[in-house]
Amino acid sequence: MSLTPETPIPPPGERRRLRPLPQLIFSSRWLQLPLYVGLIVAQCVYVVLFVKELWHLVLHAMDFSEQQIMLVVLGLIDVVMISNLLVMVIVGGYETFVSRLDLEGHPDQPEWLSHVNASVLKIKLAMAIIGISSIHLLRTFIEAGNLGTPRASFTEAGIMWQMFIHLTFIVSALGIALIDRIGQPPEGRPAHS
Repeated sequence: MSLTPETPIPPPGERRRLRPLPQLIFSSRWLQLPLYVGLIVAQCVYVVLFVKELWHLVLHAMDFSEQQIMLVVLGLIDVVMISNLLVMVIVGGYETFVSRLDLEGHPDQPEWLSHVNASVLKIKLAMAIIGISSIHLLRTFIEAGNLGTPRASFTEAGIMWQMFIHLTFIVSALGIALIDRIGQPPEGRPAHS
């Protein structure tokens, strides 16, 4: 419904009442709240996993080889990156699809949140997934020295598949960014023209 010259514009701060069906449809966004709470619980599980792995590293610091320490540290970085991804999805998704958080002026407001929308969120998520995939691929490359031995965690085919999947993530992220760029109005022109 567009505003016509006859349609009165409500004063700022006054909320317009929706008809019952649009109100029901609009209110259905709150069904996502349990999903975001579930992701917060998942993040708590990752905190427990991080502390467990860190404790394991501290206890065995004198026993582990440099390569083993590097693999555990990469595992810790992986947990942190997944946790960062969860924060982006929880905070950005809630702000974009459910309700405003009203963090303007808050000293801890994430810088990226001020300009987040569904498109920006998709690109940030794609970049985070590429970062996580890079850590997994780096761990695989470090362990590649064990190929052909009983200690090998991967086969050559497994490493090739990981590289292929990683490249697919990169191409997908580039595709998302390109489609987003194409969908943006040219500089100086409004979005509706």
